[in-house]
Amino acid sequence: MSQYTTGELAKLCGVTVRTVQFYDTKGILCPSALTEGGRRIYSDQDLKQLRLICLLKTMGLTLESIKEILVSKAPDQVLQLLLEEQLHRVEGEIAQKEEQRRRIMQVKSCLEDAKTIPAQSIQDIEQMMKEQKRLKTIHMTMLAAGLIMDVIEIGLLVWWIFTGMWAPFAVGMAVVVTLGILVTRYYYHHTAYRCPHCRERFRPALKAFLFSAHTPKTRKLCCPKCGYQGFCVETASETEEK
Repeated sequence: MSQYTTGELAKLCGVTVRTVQFYDTKGILCPSALTEGGRRIYSDQDLKQLRLICLLKTMGLTLESIKEILVSKAPDQVLQLLLEEQLHRVEGEIAQKEEQRRRIMQVKSCLEDAKTIPAQSIQDIEQMMKEQKRLKTIHMTMLAAGLIMDVIEIGLLVWWIFTGMWAPFAVGMAVVVTLGILVTRYYYHHTAYRCPHCRERFRPALKAFLFSAHTPKTRKLCCPKCGYQGFCVETASETEEK
């Protein structure tokens, strides 16, 4: 049977001598023997135990939990339960980190928008985040409505081609046009625009809204307050205009 000094044991397991000594003081890795001079001597079994301790540490288990496993009469069952609890904690931490990531991306997006519209305070950033969340809901509603109209239009067109019956297609197109008008009205009344020059929030005239050049986040408009003419940033409307 091999015997190891504290330094040899530490080297074999990739830890420091102080770590091995610390585990001794905590009662989870006691040496198999002591020399007459008081030096700790460890066996092959101690080596296996230290490797197990290091493995459990990488799983995030605390020293108290590891000690419970080592002194337990049913270590396998105790390890199973402790690993299940640790898994729940890790999953919770992952969910928390994912929420933090989502918030960071929101703030980052707001700061990018703030290059166009200055955010003068934390409250401004928070308000922009709320507006972006509402705007995302509006865009998802628009996308869903568009998909429904596409399905109706394509489905009835195929029906016309294969059956030669054009009447259902004509009725369907009337429905699609009506839905298009309702969706456009919804979009118009649930969005507003912010001037990058004076930060005024406004809703443009319907004609300007319909025929102005635009990008996914901006629309080329004239600010009613300062007269700025250029691309204004789209945001969610604070109140719905009937």
